[in-house]
Amino acid sequence: MRKKKSKHPDAEAFARQKYSLLRRNRVVVRLNDNEKAALDEYCVRCKASSRSAMVRQILMERVLQGLSDTHPTLF
Repeated sequence: MRKKKSKHPDAEAFARQKYSLLRRNRVVVRLNDNEKAALDEYCVRCKASSRSAMVRQILMERVLQGLSDTHPTLF
């Protein structure tokens, strides 16, 4: 029996991409009182609606920048 074509030809690809973006890993960071106060102040000043999203974005920008800066070159 033949499979029916879905309305969206890339529905399977979309589902795989959505699954790959799920955050299944947890990272816990402990802060002292001064660091926590600075983070809270930064969130207020930047009007961040989600502190975890903001921290994730800043962290990943820094990590990716560091990786690109130390990328091996031929010359």
